[in-house]
Amino acid sequence: QVRIVESGGGSVQTGGSLRLSCIASGGNFSSFLVRWYRQAPEKAREEVALIGERGGTYYGDSGKGRFVISRDNAKNAVYLQTDSVQPEDAAVYYCNFASGPLDYWGRGIQVSVSS
Repeated sequence: QVRIVESGGGSVQTGGSLRLSCIASGGNFSSFLVRWYRQAPEKAREEVALIGERGGTYYGDSGKGRFVISRDNAKNAVYLQTDSVQPEDAAVYYCNFASGPLDYWGRGIQVSVSS
């Protein structure tokens, strides 16, 4: 059974660091495209970043310039980090593994930002 689990969320101070982890289990996900999304209250879900099988990356407007996505295929893990958290980063963050018709989502993890 495939499981996608996000971790590393919680309350972070403005200007602080944040590192989210996403671990997939129940298969080999090294060839999957992985995306991080986020959704703030009363806002649409937005794509933060994606990373391809070989490490190629793309950043959405919300992730450009401050977030870094990386992956460790040996661990079926993908990470999202920033060293400059801003109030607008408060949201539920979701991890998505996709390959062809296969599409797996985590339950999401809350990130709160305090001043």
